[in-house]
Order: sequence, then structure tokens, then C-alpha cells
Amino acid sequence: MNGGDEVVAAPAGPPQPLDWKFSQVFGERTAGEEVQEVDIISAIEFDKTGDHLATGDRGGRVVLFERTDTKDHGVPRRDLERIDYPISRHPEFRYKTEFQSHEPEFDYLKSLEIEEKINKIRWCQTANGALFLLSTNDKTIKFWKVQEKKVKKISDMNLDPSKAVGNGSIASSSNSCSPKPCVANGGSPDRSYNYLGNDFSFPPGGIASLRLPVVVTSLETNLMARCRRVYAHAHDYHINSISNNSDGETFISADDLRINLWNLEISNQSFNIVDVKPANMEDLTEVITSAEFHPTHCNMLAYSSSKGSIRLIDLRQSALCDSHTKLFEEPEAPGSRSFFTEIIASISDIKFAKDGRYILSRDYMTLKLWDINMDSGPVATFQVHEYLRPRLCDLYENDSIFDKFECCLSGDGLRVATGSYSNLFRVFGCAPGSTEATTLEASKNPMRRQVQTPSRPSRSLSSITRVVRRGAEAPGVDANGNSFDFTTKLLHLAWHPTENSIACAAANSLYMYYA
Repeated sequence: MNGGDEVVAAPAGPPQPLDWKFSQVFGERTAGEEVQEVDIISAIEFDKTGDHLATGDRGGRVVLFERTDTKDHGVPRRDLERIDYPISRHPEFRYKTEFQSHEPEFDYLKSLEIEEKINKIRWCQTANGALFLLSTNDKTIKFWKVQEKKVKKISDMNLDPSKAVGNGSIASSSNSCSPKPCVANGGSPDRSYNYLGNDFSFPPGGIASLRLPVVVTSLETNLMARCRRVYAHAHDYHINSISNNSDGETFISADDLRINLWNLEISNQSFNIVDVKPANMEDLTEVITSAEFHPTHCNMLAYSSSKGSIRLIDLRQSALCDSHTKLFEEPEAPGSRSFFTEIIASISDIKFAKDGRYILSRDYMTLKLWDINMDSGPVATFQVHEYLRPRLCDLYENDSIFDKFECCLSGDGLRVATGSYSNLFRVFGCAPGSTEATTLEASKNPMRRQVQTPSRPSRSLSSITRVVRRGAEAPGVDANGNSFDFTTKLLHLAWHPTENSIACAAANSLYMYYA
């Protein structure tokens, strides 16, 4: 009590761990079914509203899904307003359309095959009911417009039913009026008007021999995807990132050594704003691994490097932003250096939080959360693959150590997520005091825990969930206590922008979860 009247509220604790449930799966494969390489999902992205979801695959296709649970399902508005409790719905999506975005190409100058795999997808601002998005493979970015078009049909052919047409078949007409007799070459025996006169005019009712189809627009609609622009020939190395600017007019594309700035309306010109290529390539020590625009400041962007650093740059400083505004990196612990230090430090993905205050980065071992106002070190570090440290030699031998895992933040900024092996992904609470560390499996039972030796099959699911949530990890096994499967890896995932819902890709299957 304060002054006898006022009650001092206790500080709110960290939010409770979320209880994740399976929502949907698209492209689920049956047991033993072989996955085709071209069907493996390589990119996932929600749009800003969360009403649309796009995936790209290694076959160069983009598949769009639309949300269905936000519709009122025929319930009158007045009845909905009478309900004084929130309707507990979780996001549900349905297949909308798909299109072939990229085709395999061959660079004859460099004798290099360019595969069709979609590396990144980014949604652009919608206009006039049409959806716009950018998709890229290793070399070429494309700007797509997806719009519903009304189907036009030929509903009436005013052909003369008494005449044979084409191959001799009789064309029927819906017009019931009796046709006028016609002669060869479209002439008419009724010569009451002069064809050659200067005062030529159409007879009443038109020329009897002129046969035109009647085209009407039906109520049916078809979704049409049209490539509006192609941004090509601007990258010597493989494109690893594209990112829209908050101004709605420009975007960046990044490869290993350069970042280019584009205008959406201009496809034959781009500006090189970052170039880390040394004069002598033997002096090259690091490459660009990911780049993203600030969500609200159109002049700021961040890019990460293979040395584990993140650079924040301001486009107002100079045209070529070789000098950074801020550098975020964690100092190396003394005595911890090994052959694998630089490999596992390489950042595979960065994401800005929705408010632009924090940057989330993913390296091979950890997730790190950075405050852009504090460049001394990360404000939080989440261990993802620490139990793999004794097996780094094996991971190096089978190239798994070079796998590039993505990361994402929740819309409220309270949680972060990233993928792992054995089709697992992890969700961490990043609010002050939070100990949330949930491990989920990309399956219809995300909380499933497969014990190697089924000694206690009667164990309840609630106790299993508690064990998993603590994130207890032993060397040589994954976060669920199983032997590790390096062939099944969950690289791509996305968090819904406004709700606790995650979409993730396990090979060719798209799984969705909600909490």
C-alpha cells in the first residue's frame, strides 16, 4: 500500500510458454514415399497482413496460399457483434494458385548451369486487388503480379444456320431471326444500296453476310500470374537475399560480394551500394551472407558476414556504403579458437524485429538477439546446436556444417524460432526473465518424443512436453533424446506477422502450427 490508498502493482513476469498445436499440412508424404528433388521447399514468406503465404521450391515454382478462417462463414454481422467473447480461431490456409517462376538456364560465357531453385520470396504492396511479389534464383530476380481475371467466353455465333462453314459442319445460331439469302464472296442479292458510292451506308439491320462472334464476360474468374519485370545480369555471384524497402519503391539484392539497390519500376539499371570485393581476390577474408532493409527507416539496412558480424549502414552517408554506421560482433572467447571457429560463426540469416529495434541472427550453433542501440554484444544468445560441438568433424565431413538455417521473430517480438535437424524446430522466449525453450517436430504431433529405448511406454504426454520444454540436451543426441538424422533438416520457416502461428518446411511438406 502507498499512502493508504494506492496499490502498487507487482511487476508482470515473463509470458507463459506457448502450447503449440498442429494446424495443417500441405504436400504430406506417405511413409516410404520418395521425395523428388524439384519438390523440396526452398523459401517461405508471409505477406504483411498474414492473409497470404508463399512458398518456393527447387523446381522454380511459387505456390500461393490464402487464409480462409477470417471470413464470417455466413454469420450475420449483427449476430457477431452480440457475441461478447472472442472467437478462438487459428489461422487456416488453402491452396490458391501456383506458377513457374524460374526455368533452368545456362550461362554460355561462364559455362555455368543456373538452376531454377527459388532462393527467396518477398511480398510487395498490393494494389487494385492484385498481389505482387519478388522471387529470385541464383542470378535473376522477377517481379510477379497475381490477379483474378474474369473469364471471357464466346456465347453467341451469329452464323447462318442454313450455310455450311469450315469443314462442312452446320453452325447453329441462337438468333431466331430468318437469315437473308447470301451469294458468293459475301455479296447479297438485295442490291438496294450501292457498294461503290461515296455515300455508302450500312443497310438497316447490318450486312446479312457479316458473321461475328459475340464475346461476353462471365462471372467465372481465373487467377493469372504475370511476370511484370525481370531484373537480370547484375550479379556475378549467387544471390542470397532480396529485401523490400519500406518506401514501397525500391528493394535490394545481395550476393557474396555486392549489394545492389533497385527501383521496382526500372529493371535495366541498379546501383551498387555495398562492394566488399578486394582488389586482389587472394585477400578476401569474408563474404556477405544475408541482407535486409530496416522495417520502417527507408535509409537503413543491415547485412551479415561469414565472420559472424552484422553491419548497419545508412544510405544517407554516401552513395557507396563501404563504411558502416555500426558493427555488431561478439568478441571471441580466449582459448576457444579451433579449425571450425570461423565456419560455425558464419551467419546464415538475419531478421529485423517488427519495430526495427532488434536484429535476430542465426549462425550454425546459436541464435543471437542484438539491440541496434548496443553494439558491445548480443542482448541474448540461445543455444540451438551446442550438443553438436563434439561432432563437428563428422558434420564437416558430410558438409552439414555448411547448412544455412533461417530464423524468425514473432510479431510481438517476445519469441524467436529457428530450425534444426531431424525435422525439428525450436522456439525461445526472449522477454526478460523468460526461460521458454520449446522443441517441436514438423509432424502432425509436434510434441511427440520418440524414446530410443521404450522402457516406460506409459509416460504421459504432459510430462514429455515438460521435459522437451526445458531443452535438456545430451551430447550425441538431438533435443528430443534421439540419434541425430542429418538428412532431414528444417531450414526454412516463417512466423505469422500478427499471431502465434508458424509455417515450416520439411522437405516437400509445408507444416503449420498455432498456439
